[in-house]
Amino acid sequence: MTQAQSFSQEEMMSLTKPMLGLAVGGALGLLDGLSGFFEPSLAPVMGSVITFSLLKGLVGGVATGYVSQRIHSMLVGILAGIGIAAALSLLVILRAGMALFWDILLPGMLLGAIVGFATQRFGKTAASAVATQ
Repeated sequence: MTQAQSFSQEEMMSLTKPMLGLAVGGALGLLDGLSGFFEPSLAPVMGSVITFSLLKGLVGGVATGYVSQRIHSMLVGILAGIGIAAALSLLVILRAGMALFWDILLPGMLLGAIVGFATQRFGKTAASAVATQ
């Protein structure tokens, strides 16, 4: 049996906190963007909505993962996720217009809270991810 085959499933599933943030943030960002299909007035700009939501989720996820890697507190991880997502949402709001302020900010902050929780709870630090391999 080769070394690659001897890894258990748990070892194969361990992701560093920034990589887990990237995966969770990207998935939730995509879902956030796709939820725009429920608002008929967004039909002409759905490409932009999906793109910016996905990018916001990816960037926010990685940034939250890095904060979670440095600080090992669930509360700080969740608050960091909310703060980072709120800042990125504000950038999107500046482009989209103030009429959509709460429609962009609240889902973005929820995404940040979920990513902050997931990275603190399930993510591995870089040292522990290397040690399991």
